[in-house]
Amino acid sequence: MADVGDFVIRMLVVVAAVCLPPAAPAFAAPDDDGPRKLFTFRDERITESSGLAVSPTHENVYYTHNDSAAAPTFYAVDGQGRTRATYQVRGAEARDWEAMAAGKDPATGRGVLWFADIGDNLDGAWPDISVYKVMEPRTLADATVPATRYRFRYEDGGRNAEGLMVHPKTGRLYIVSKEFAGSVYQAPKKLRTDRVNVLRKIAGAPIMATDAAYAPDGSSYVVRTYFSATIFNPEGETISRVTMPELKQAESIAYTPDGRYLLTGSEGVDSPVYRVPVPDAARPSPTPSPSRAEEPDTGDAGESDDPATAARAAESAGTGLTLGNVLIWLAAAAAAIGVITFLARRTR
Repeated sequence: MADVGDFVIRMLVVVAAVCLPPAAPAFAAPDDDGPRKLFTFRDERITESSGLAVSPTHENVYYTHNDSAAAPTFYAVDGQGRTRATYQVRGAEARDWEAMAAGKDPATGRGVLWFADIGDNLDGAWPDISVYKVMEPRTLADATVPATRYRFRYEDGGRNAEGLMVHPKTGRLYIVSKEFAGSVYQAPKKLRTDRVNVLRKIAGAPIMATDAAYAPDGSSYVVRTYFSATIFNPEGETISRVTMPELKQAESIAYTPDGRYLLTGSEGVDSPVYRVPVPDAARPSPTPSPSRAEEPDTGDAGESDDPATAARAAESAGTGLTLGNVLIWLAAAAAAIGVITFLARRTR
C-alpha cells in the first residue's frame, strides 16, 4: 500500500469538502461570465500539470511543468493549449516539483522563471528543498536552459509545500506549506547559492494549500486550496474568497498580467485551465500607492515586509485552524483510516 499516505489525504479532502463551512463569504465577481475554460493542455506529455505561470514577455504564452517522478522539464503553451516549446533545465533535479512563478528582472526587464522542488509527502524527509531560477528563453523553441539553484530549510522543521510566489516589486520568494494548519514562509531578501537559506514563518495559510501567487502590482496575494481560493492583503487579512470551478485535482493558480483574472489548473491528461474573474473588492489597483513592501531589496534579511508583518496578523485574520476545524479533521482522519482498514481486509 505504497500510496496509503496520498489516499488518506484525498479522503480527508473529500470529507472536509462536505463538512467544513466556508471561512468567509464569497464576493460577487466583477463580470457575469464567471469561470470560463481558457484552454486544455493538448500535449500528451503534460500529465500532471502542477505549476502554472503566464509568460512575462511572450504574449499569450503560458508555462507549466509536471509533478513528481518527472524530468526537470517545462513547457511553453499557447492560448489554444498547444505546446510551442519544450525546455530542459540544466543543473536541476526534479524530486517533487510542485509550483512555479514568473516575473521580470527589474534591472533588465527580462523574464525570470522560478521552479519549486518543494514537495515532501513525509513532511521532513528531505534535509533541504530547492528553488531554481531560470532566465526566460527569448525565443519559443526547444532548448536546454541553465538554472541557478537556491537551497532552503524551514526554521521550524520540515514541511510539505506546494505554493510558491514571488513579490513583483521586490522579487522576494515566499513558500506556502500544504498542511492542516498551513503557513506562509518568507525567504531572505538576498539569496545565497553557497549555503542553505532559512525560510521564516510570517503568516498563516488556508488548509491544504496547493498553490499561491502574487497580484501583478504586489497589493495582494492568492492562496489556492482543493476547495476554493482566498485573496489576502499584504498584512495577511482576508480580502475575498473566490469560488473555483470543479477540477479533478486543483493544483495551480496564477494571475493574468492585468490582475483582472485568476488562472487555475488541474493534474491529469488533457487537463483544463480556467479563467476566473477576480472580485471587485480584490482587484489590484491600476496605480498602487508606494508602500514599504514595494521598496527595493535592501536592509536586514530578517525583516518581514510582506505579505504579513508578523504571524499574529494572520492569526487575527482567522487563517489558522479553530477547535471546531480540528475536531472535524480528526473525525475525517478516523473515517479515512476506517475505509483503508476495510479495503485492506477485503484485499488480503
